Amino acid sequence: MDGRSNLFPRYVVDNTTTKPNSEKPKQYKGYVTADDRGTGKYIDPLPLETGRTFILAPDEPERLVKITSQDADLMLFDGRMLAQNGWFVVRSLLPAGKTGKVLNWTVEPNAIKGWKREPNIGFSQVGYLPSQPKVAVIELDKKDKPLSKSSIYSVGADGKATRVFSGNIVPWGDYFKYHYVKFDFSSVKTPGIYYIQYGAHKTNNFLIGNSVYDKITDATSDIWIPIHMNHMFVNEAYRVWHGEPFKDGYLQAPPNTDHFDLHAQGPTTDTKYKALELIPGLNVGGFFDAGDFDIETGSNINVVQNFVHTWEYFKPSRDQTFVSQEQRYVDLHRPDGTPDMLQFIEHGTLNLVAQAEIVGHMTQTLSNAVLDNYHHLGDAASLTDGLPYNPNLGPYEVAPDGQSSGVKDDLWAFTSRNPSLDLRAATMLAAASRALKGYNDDLSARALQQSKRLLQEASELLAKQPEDTSRWNRSANVGTNLQLYIATGEQQYKDKFQELLWPALDRGVTFHLLTALNAIPHMDASFKEKLRPYVVKYKEYIEGLEKDNPYGVPIGLGNWAGSGDVTNFGTTVCFANKYFPDVVDARHAFKATNYLFGAHPYHNYSLVATVGATRPKAVFYGNNRADFSFIPGNVAPGVLFRKPDHFENYDDWPFLWGQNEGTIAGNTSYLIFGSAFKDLIK
Repeated sequence: MDGRSNLFPRYVVDNTTTKPNSEKPKQYKGYVTADDRGTGKYIDPLPLETGRTFILAPDEPERLVKITSQDADLMLFDGRMLAQNGWFVVRSLLPAGKTGKVLNWTVEPNAIKGWKREPNIGFSQVGYLPSQPKVAVIELDKKDKPLSKSSIYSVGADGKATRVFSGNIVPWGDYFKYHYVKFDFSSVKTPGIYYIQYGAHKTNNFLIGNSVYDKITDATSDIWIPIHMNHMFVNEAYRVWHGEPFKDGYLQAPPNTDHFDLHAQGPTTDTKYKALELIPGLNVGGFFDAGDFDIETGSNINVVQNFVHTWEYFKPSRDQTFVSQEQRYVDLHRPDGTPDMLQFIEHGTLNLVAQAEIVGHMTQTLSNAVLDNYHHLGDAASLTDGLPYNPNLGPYEVAPDGQSSGVKDDLWAFTSRNPSLDLRAATMLAAASRALKGYNDDLSARALQQSKRLLQEASELLAKQPEDTSRWNRSANVGTNLQLYIATGEQQYKDKFQELLWPALDRGVTFHLLTALNAIPHMDASFKEKLRPYVVKYKEYIEGLEKDNPYGVPIGLGNWAGSGDVTNFGTTVCFANKYFPDVVDARHAFKATNYLFGAHPYHNYSLVATVGATRPKAVFYGNNRADFSFIPGNVAPGVLFRKPDHFENYDDWPFLWGQNEGTIAGNTSYLIFGSAFKDLIK
């Protein structure tokens, strides 16, 4: 800055001051911390540097930027003073009393003549089975001339590398901003350690072997999922991931309340509870949704359904987690004699049955009422004081019996009734009742009772509304009747399922086919034959994907990246191959694993935390994101599309949730896919 040299601090260590709120600028974006509550003061960061000429990274041509200001000082701030997701900020104050052009900056990014992006060699960081297709997808700058060949090297026990295969590079074409070529090395089958050499560019090592996929879901089921169990103390060896959260319970959200995370309470509570009255019994079971500590009911419904599908189809007996509902205690890496999947089903069902029984229907969400709590990073148990709010007490006052406090930090239950959500819950509760039978018979019976009641009431409520054209709601109704038929064997549910299924498949085979495939074991042979033309249509969709992009999987272009689309695609392929192997080839499932584990745009890191030989992603948006770290088994949304032509997935910046935030619904969808994929390769 103006010739003075300095360093960007690795961690925020600069200076701040506090000022009275009366002096706060009208457009101030600062932050009142917990320590400043009630003091009438706000935090004001001080600039790291001030001057007229600012040069960033003068030693690195690829990062060099120069900013100059003619009219006012440039001020460099460390935004992490106010929030962990802040970053370095350069700003100038607009002069008062001046019109027209009032401030002028010149920003000069450095350009390197003839610069070309290095090739991104996409391959599976997990490795390959000896017999599977092995195709690397190489992403090239459009100015880069593709080479004619690439090679595979084997790494011996002595550490020496030997070229074992050299093959032709086959062009695929352009996809948005890059050019793509492919390198097929399927003929390399001998188990061992390998790397790919493309010109001067060498990948990290990977394995070829018969067991490379054996553990692809273990980190998700053993670590990520139990860490996200709400209302439990979660321990791992010497580490406490979080204490027991929300002992204070949940208050009824007041009518006509908008929430900062897009929830809303309508004009009435739709319950017997008054505004801000404690709703007893909701602080049990359930899973944190994502990088925050709320229970998104819709997500939790999906989660339990995912667990049930995994249990019923694959019966995973894996037991690596101690779970005690009586103690509200979870201990990782400690078997307790019960399959973890059953305990996960029980934990999710406990909360959703409690909602149905106590509230009378599904809540929209159980979420933070205070914005300062909502962006809490740290131990979930410290988000609130654990004591129910008592309006008769003063701020921060604790009742003499120690059972309540005057702190308004309790979470709220948003209870506006949504019959479509109730319908989805009925689907899940019917399925959960089957899985829990023989393990927790009481909860099983209660789940089935609530499923039938919610189905009847939701159907009556929906009949009074205009026809809902949402594909989600139509799909839920199809699935609800299927799950109730499987649970009860009653013909009425089977008939309704088939009445709804075929029109749904006509409207969208890609969205509904998996539900139809799930029904095959419970239907007669004619059902399977009637389904065959739709599977043929799905095969045409698969072949179309191979022409759409070089990876041959559905790649989403929205504001949430597409790993979920890829896992759902992979799951559907696995089940389609299981029942129609003559129509859908198993090789298509490997395209999904390849994409998730490294063969995708932007970089070649595995998108699953800790899963991959040398380079899984290291930085995720989770509830420990302030540490620029990860929770093992987290699945990133993945490679996010930026208009007009750019894909990205930052691995040094966790705070972009659309590409880095793992969710409980997404990660349990990955659990199903991983289970189905391992079953397929047997």
